[in-house]
Amino acid sequence: MQDVFEKLRGLQDILSRKILIETEIRDIPKTMATKSELVNRLKKSYIEKNNLYEQVREKINSIKTRMSEAEQLREKYESQMDIIKTQREYEALDKEIRDASEKEMQYRKDLQKEEKVLEEMKYGLEREESMIKAQEAELNDEMEKIKSQSEEKRHLLKQLEKEEQQLVPGLNEEMLFKFDRIIRSKSGLGIVPLKRGVCTGCHMILPVQFVNEVRTGEGILFCPYCSRILFYEEDGEEAVYQDEAEGLSDIVDFDLEDENEFDEEDLLDEDDESGEERRSRSS
Repeated sequence: MQDVFEKLRGLQDILSRKILIETEIRDIPKTMATKSELVNRLKKSYIEKNNLYEQVREKINSIKTRMSEAEQLREKYESQMDIIKTQREYEALDKEIRDASEKEMQYRKDLQKEEKVLEEMKYGLEREESMIKAQEAELNDEMEKIKSQSEEKRHLLKQLEKEEQQLVPGLNEEMLFKFDRIIRSKSGLGIVPLKRGVCTGCHMILPVQFVNEVRTGEGILFCPYCSRILFYEEDGEEAVYQDEAEGLSDIVDFDLEDENEFDEEDLLDEDDESGEERRSRSS
């Protein structure tokens, strides 16, 4: 059994490393998806902001058109000042000139405001465009790096599988299946030592009889609480614990023997008294 336990401990190391590598390989798409999602979000944001940028540009062109129309109208009214004849005509024309001038000035203010907004948006778009290019370059580099690492991990995984195949001959297939499941569900620990009557995997105290069965090492025994395989590991503390357990067992046996002897004597005394009473009554 010691040879079996040695194989299981070696197999435990191999399976733990295999599970870790398999998890890393399985998580690679998640890592790439996260980085790709970041780039996609940046692109989506860039497209939305670029649409707003184009809307502002169209608005600026519209303002320029209306400002040009107001300017032309003002110049037209101003050219008509030389041909007016009455005060009323002068006042009406002067009002038209003032209205056109006010509109022209308002359009000019609006134009300056929107051009400032456009400039800020242009700066923001250039910055995001630069960020997208950097993220795409980083993503491509990361993909190449991960591709290389993945190949190394798969190569290492094949090596571990070869080592595993060298250990499994002679071991029970059903036990190996259960052992693999235990390691996957118990953080890489499928076989643990038993110390002072306690499973070092789940730290539960086990019955003395069960501990003695593990100590004999005559078969594969699983912890009734965590299902890990247990093996006995001799040390000073374990010897003390075993002596205490055996001493307690002797005390219990001695008390039981005394009690049985006491009961047997009492029964003999009762039988003797019963015989004497019967003889007295008959005489």
